[in-house]
Parts: sequence; structure tokens; C-alpha cells
Amino acid sequence: MARGAGDGEDAILEFGTFDDIVVGAGSAGCVMANRLSADAQNRVLVLEAGGRDNWIWFHIPVGYLFAIGNPRADWMFRTEAVPGLNGRELAYPRGKVIGGSSAINAMIYMRGQAADYDNWRQLGLPGWGWDDVLPFFHKHQDHVRPDEHHRGGGEWRVDDPRMRWEILDAIVAACEAAGIARTPDFNRGDNAGVSYFQVNQKNGRRWSAARGFLKPVLDRSNLALETGVLVERVLIEEGRASGVIFSRDGQRFLARSRGEIVLCAGAVATPKLLELSGIGAAERLKALDLPVHANLPGVGENLQDHLQLRPIFRVENVATLNTEYARWWKRIGMAAEYALLRRGPLTMAPSQLGAFVRSGPEYETANLQFHFQPLSLDKFGDTLHPFGAFTASVCNLRPSSRGHIHAASPDPRAAPAIQPNYLDTDEDKRVAVAAIRLARRIAQQEPLAKYRPQEFKPGATITDDDALAQVAGDIGTTIFHPVGTARMGADDETGAVLDARLRVRGIAGLRVADASSMPRITSGNTNSPTMMIAEKGAQMIREDRGG
Repeated sequence: MARGAGDGEDAILEFGTFDDIVVGAGSAGCVMANRLSADAQNRVLVLEAGGRDNWIWFHIPVGYLFAIGNPRADWMFRTEAVPGLNGRELAYPRGKVIGGSSAINAMIYMRGQAADYDNWRQLGLPGWGWDDVLPFFHKHQDHVRPDEHHRGGGEWRVDDPRMRWEILDAIVAACEAAGIARTPDFNRGDNAGVSYFQVNQKNGRRWSAARGFLKPVLDRSNLALETGVLVERVLIEEGRASGVIFSRDGQRFLARSRGEIVLCAGAVATPKLLELSGIGAAERLKALDLPVHANLPGVGENLQDHLQLRPIFRVENVATLNTEYARWWKRIGMAAEYALLRRGPLTMAPSQLGAFVRSGPEYETANLQFHFQPLSLDKFGDTLHPFGAFTASVCNLRPSSRGHIHAASPDPRAAPAIQPNYLDTDEDKRVAVAAIRLARRIAQQEPLAKYRPQEFKPGATITDDDALAQVAGDIGTTIFHPVGTARMGADDETGAVLDARLRVRGIAGLRVADASSMPRITSGNTNSPTMMIAEKGAQMIREDRGG
């Protein structure tokens, strides 16, 4: 490789020229890399800061208990102190591996509601309504039971859970007693009701984006994957993204692009990288002594996330993961069951059972999502509690609070400044109070009576609305769904970073195709919607170059 990469930096090694460069091999990047490299004439480079998925806990589903909060698997980001959480800071997990957060997440297959995407279209984003995006969900789906709503044969496996718990069956009945009807499928456009989640697994193993989309095509001669590299910035020359500068093992490199650079680094890393590249609010960039190539004040703003409240109920006379895992002989049995049958507790997603419901009559569609878990712990990464319990985790699906993520320093190795700003609005506080009350009402239904549920958190003695709003700040935490920090928007919309074709405004040859592009958060788990965006984005790239 020759020295001399331009831009006044003669210590940078030339890495080569590619047609397209994909930054990030997470959920979106794996899809994008697969699709762009399908054309054998198109030379594609994928740059991933994490490593390979050569650790057993990336593949055994229950491995999330060991991956989240582990620097081998998690970038270990932390938020700033959040006023709405009574000044607490939170861990903010993100996957540090090919497959990204799909290698450590809850594995829940969820599209969201039809109204979510129809709202995007109404915001001035043609081509993003429910009927527009559904074919892109279908294109890569491999559903265990294909039907009119689901497809088979794609790369993204959707399976039934391989473990049932008596306590969860009782919670289904309790939900029905509380007026929440059963639904056969959360993914038909209206996800209201209670049902077991379907999961991204195959034969009892986690099915990450890397397993589905990236690893099967790494033998393509036109696709190059580089791991353990830190992308420092996008090189902008005469208003065009012409390459990326990255470092590894003390050396710096420049990879050039003849076609497009596609940022798939996620809602945390993408806005930071845009700012380090000179794209963002001019005043903010100047304060960090960064150049200004495009004054886009919306970069890093509009952060939305689902804040989960985790009411915990102690139970008796029934097995939970807490009680089963506490017995060493049970752990041996779990391991044997998994090794021989690929079944049992080791196949568990963090949440097996879900419910979508309205917190009040003023909402037209479900605005709360429950994740019921036959376990309890203070937070993921901690040990299980030493008593039988279930958790009725519940989140506000459409928060009105907005946060931000920004580069904290011109040093690309510095962690970004993350301020989710949870519970910043009165509406979000009201929804939080209603969510806790609904969790209690479900726990009090007759089908659960024989298990004698007793509220452990937040505590049954807390009944006043103001006190419940306060305690929501004590127990609330991220459910790992950050989106919106480089959002799409109409041409005349202040704060829109991208146009409806995912192009960064004011910079040619640069797109964003990950969760940061969402204008508003979807009503449910965000991993599969993020992959849909990448699928649609790849088609847009092909269309725009006449392919």
C-alpha cells in the first residue's frame, strides 16, 4: 500500500478503491453488504469496529445474560445523568461484534404497527407507508410457517420459542381476565393483544444478522470484511463523500469509494461519525475544532428509545428461571437438554411472552408493550434474584420525550455523549404511571392467585400518582431501542438529516441506512425494522445508479 492519502495527511496508507463502502456490520450493515455485493461487478468493503462472533454465548440464546455488560460483546456505553430518571446514569448496551446488537439482543421478531409507517409517509416520506415497506420485510423473511402474512426462504429466520413455562401460561390467562384478548400474531399490522413472541432462532440457536446475511456470502470475491477497525471519519472532497479513514493496530488507512458510502453504524455511532466527518450543527462542530462540510443541526438530535419499567412480582409454588438456575443439578440438566435436543431454558429469549395494549382511551392503537419474563434481576448483566419471580417489563411505545447523542470530543476513540432524556414530558410520566397500574392489575387476576404474587418492585405501598411517577424514574431503564439520531424528513423540514432515499443532505455519495434514520420510533422491538430499512436502502442505491 502506498503512502499519501490526500487531505494533508501523509501518514495514512492507501487501502484501495471500492465501489461501495459499508460502515458497520451490525443488523443493517449485514443486510446492506449482502445486497450490494450480490452484483459480482460491484466491489464492496465492510468495516466493523467489533470482532468475529467466535464466542459460544453469541450463539446460545440465553447468552444475552453473559454478553450484555461484558466488554467482549458490549461497547459498554453509558448515558449522562438523566433528569427524568432522578439523576441516574444507565448502561447503554450495543453489540461489539459482526451482527451488532442482533448478536446480544432479545431475538424478538417484531415489525411494529401499520400506523407507524403510514405516519412516516404522512410526514412527507413517500415510499415508507406500511404497504410500501411490507415487501421488504417479506423479501428476507424465513418464517417457520409461511402464510399470507409471512414468507419463507429468506435469510432472516423466524421460529417459535422452544420452551414453555407454567407461570407464563398463567399470565396469558391473567391478561385475558384483565381484558387483553389473545392474538395469533403480532406482525399483521395491528399488534394489540397477548401472545408468545416469535424469535430469530433456528434449531435452538440465535440467528443473528451475521449468520443470516454476512457469513454465507463472505466467499464472494467482490466482498471484503475488515473487523477490529475504527472508522475515524468520512473523507469529504468538494461536497462528495470520497472515502473513509480508519485505523487498526496503530496504523491509519484510507479506503476510497467510486460509488456510495453507507453508514450502518447504528443510532449511537452514526451521528458521532457524521459529526467527526464535518456534518452536523455548525456551532457544535466548530466548538470541537471540526470542519463544517454540511450544516445539519438535526445530526444527533431526535433520539427516541423505549424506556422499560420493570415491575417484579415474587411468586410461590411454580418454577422460574431464578429457582431453576439456583440448583446446580438443574443447570446440568439444562445443559444436557440443550446439547441433546436444542430445547429448554438455554434456548430462552429474555422475554417469551408479550402483550400490546392501550394505556387509555385517548390512544387509537396500542401504546404499551409488555415483555413478561419468568425471571428477575436488577438489570441485565446482574445475577438473578435468589427467589422465584416474574418480571412484567412494560414500555411506552411512542414516547414524546426526545434526547440526543453527540461526539463528545474530536478524538474518534472517545465515547459519545448520550442523553436519552427519558420522562421529560408530562405525557410520558402519565403513561408510565398507567403502565405500572396495568401491570399490577394483571398480577391481581385470579389465574395467578395460586402463585401468590407479591410486588417486589416498585412496592405495593406506593399508590399515589406523583409517587408512581417518581418511582418510574427509579426503576426505568433502556430496552435497547435507540433510533432517530439522523432522521429522514421532507425537503422543507427543519432538522431532517436525510431525504426519503436515505441520502445525507448536502453531501453526495453518502447515505445512512440504520435505526438512526427513523423519523419516529416503531411500536415494538426495532431490530427487524432496522433490517427492513437496509433492505429498502440497498434497492434505492441500485435504482439510483440505474441497476
